[in-house]
Amino acid sequence: MPNEILIVEDELAIAENIAYALRTEGFAPHHVTLGERAVNEIRSTDGPKYQLIVLDVGLPDINGFEVCRRLRQFSDVPVIFLTARSDEIDRVVGFEIGADDYVTKPFSPRELVARIRVILRRIAPKPPAEISMTKRASTFELRAPEAKILFHGRALDLTRYEYLLLKTFLEKPGHVLSRAQLMDRVWEDAPDTLERTVDAHIKSLRGKLRLIDADNDPIQTHRGMGYSLIVT
Repeated sequence: MPNEILIVEDELAIAENIAYALRTEGFAPHHVTLGERAVNEIRSTDGPKYQLIVLDVGLPDINGFEVCRRLRQFSDVPVIFLTARSDEIDRVVGFEIGADDYVTKPFSPRELVARIRVILRRIAPKPPAEISMTKRASTFELRAPEAKILFHGRALDLTRYEYLLLKTFLEKPGHVLSRAQLMDRVWEDAPDTLERTVDAHIKSLRGKLRLIDADNDPIQTHRGMGYSLIVT
């Protein structure tokens, strides 16, 4: 069966171009124009099972950031933001609230489809043997006395919990750590924090790593199990 993709875009011409590119590449696109409708579509158990959402930030009812915030309360479906703004702060905010990628208008529909394929490959379940042999060009340097982590020689601008999360991964390279394990090690001083916080911080970390190296994602998702860090 083709992957079902939800397009949330109020500009019909843009939505049609995206849908055409998706159909050409074997996807099954669906289109809505409002943020509230998108939230209801994802929450519904009777509708299609969407593998990814292409989400415009500037919607007429509620903006895309708010849509993503609501989705992350009950769903981890991947989200790619579409926006007319290219400010770095907007990209960081988008990643921090749970986006997987960020595309600035105008854009190439073919490039968007390529980004969709990358995300779907990344989250696809892999056999244990394939996971254990996976290698990524991802160089980290942990400077614990300075509470600093370098990625490809560049210092990462991390929040406290992002630093502790990445530090935990670096101390257990290649190990699959469950959300509960990460909560115990990173959020030990905040026992009331929800496990969804882990997912939000993972996405935020990925966004910051991608700003330095857009071609590699060293954080591996293990569906139903947790996360690991692939280092070389």
